[in-house]
Amino acid sequence: MKLRVNKVGGNSRWRWGWKLGLPAVFVLCFFLFLAGFFASILLSQEDVPMVQPTPRLPESVGVGVEFDPLPHGETGESFITSIPFQILSWKPRALYFPHFATVEQCQSMIKMAKAQLAPSTLALREGETAENTKGIRTSSGMFISASEDKTGILDLIEEKIARATMIPRSHGEAFNILRYEIGQRYNSHYDAFNPAEYGPQKSQRIASFLLYLSDVEEGGETMFPFENGLPMDLNYDYQKCVGLKMKPRRGDGLLFYSLFPNGTIDVTSLHGSCPVIAGQKWVATKWIRNQVQND
Repeated sequence: MKLRVNKVGGNSRWRWGWKLGLPAVFVLCFFLFLAGFFASILLSQEDVPMVQPTPRLPESVGVGVEFDPLPHGETGESFITSIPFQILSWKPRALYFPHFATVEQCQSMIKMAKAQLAPSTLALREGETAENTKGIRTSSGMFISASEDKTGILDLIEEKIARATMIPRSHGEAFNILRYEIGQRYNSHYDAFNPAEYGPQKSQRIASFLLYLSDVEEGGETMFPFENGLPMDLNYDYQKCVGLKMKPRRGDGLLFYSLFPNGTIDVTSLHGSCPVIAGQKWVATKWIRNQVQND
C-alpha cells in the first residue's frame, strides 16, 4: 500500500492507493465467500423451527402405485390384488374392510333373501331348548350358497372373501343372510363350538366374515365385549352392548378369527349384535371352518 500526493491547480490532494498481487486478491475473495456463507446459515437457522425425527412406520401402499406381478404357481394368479383393510384389534384378531361390496351387490343379496326369511335358530347345548333360549337371537334369516345364486354375485363375494382371508372357498359354510328389525339383537356368543359344551366336532369355525348389506340409522353395532382382555368375569351380562363396537355401513366387511393359530378358542372373540334402535340391519355372514365343507 502507498500514500500518494497529487497536485491539481496548486492544491494538494491525498489519495490512498492499493496495489495487490493476484494471489492476495484470490485469498481475500475466498475469505469473504466463507464469511458470507456461514452468515447465511446462521440467519436461516433462526427462522426455521427445529424438527424432531419421528420413528419410521410401515407405509401403506398408495392408490395408483403399480407393481410387476411375479411368476406364479399353478394355483396362483397373474395379477396383483389390492383389498384395503384396517386392523381393528389384535385381541381378537379383527379387521375392517371398507367398501368390500358395491351398493348393487348388497341390494341384490337383500332381494334374494327377503322371500325366504325365517326366525333365526341357535345351536343348542346340553339342557338348552328353543323355549329356554328364546330372546338370545331374535333376527330372521336364511341360508344360500353361491351355487344356488344364478346372478353370480355370491360367487364374486365368496371369491373375494377367500382372497382376503387366504382360506379356500371350500372351507366356507353357505351365506347366512340376516335381517334385524327394531329391538332385535343377538346376545354375546362364540362362533366356535367348545367341545366341552357342544360335544365332539367334526370341524371347527375358525373365522367369520360379516358383510353389512345396509346402513343402520341407530344401533345394530357388532360388539366385542372382551376386546383386549376387558373384564371377563363370571357375572358378565351377555345382553350388554359394551366394548369395541363396529357400526354397520352398507358394503363394508368385518373379519374376525375365533381360534388362535394353535386351534384353541380365543376367549376375546366373544361378540354380539346390539339391538337396532332405528331402521333395519341386513348382514350376510360367512362362517369359515378348518375343514372342507360340502356345499
